[in-house]
Amino acid sequence: MTKRRSKKNKSGSHGHGSSKKNRGAGSRGGRGNAGRGKKAKHEKMTEDGLHKLGEKGEGFKDAEDQTGINLRDIDQRIESFVEAGVAEETDNGYVFDAEEAGYKKILGSGQLTKEIEIHAEKFSSTAENKIEEAGAKAVKVGEEE
Repeated sequence: MTKRRSKKNKSGSHGHGSSKKNRGAGSRGGRGNAGRGKKAKHEKMTEDGLHKLGEKGEGFKDAEDQTGINLRDIDQRIESFVEAGVAEETDNGYVFDAEEAGYKKILGSGQLTKEIEIHAEKFSSTAENKIEEAGAKAVKVGEEE
């Protein structure tokens, strides 16, 4: 006695109606490795070898690697910098040493409302312009006058 098969197994459509309906890449979720992202065991081959989901690439910078500070932050936190010993209060304003505070570059976001002389390794062009407009002084380390 032979086994009885269901109607779906007999037809060439396998339950998709016309045989044309289950044919394209859209039916299988795309071509190649499409749809493999964000799964539990996601792995991808790169030039550097096997890359697993969640690994950081070489181009990603941690917050610890960021060594710039905005003018806004210097202006708002100058008193706490004085207390920490990385800035000092003088008769005509403040002197802020960015290198002592752990920063290499001064960035131009924000405004200076206080008279602050800033010593740093690098300044963005925007920061230099805003410092001059505020009547403060930007001193590059190694180029002190």
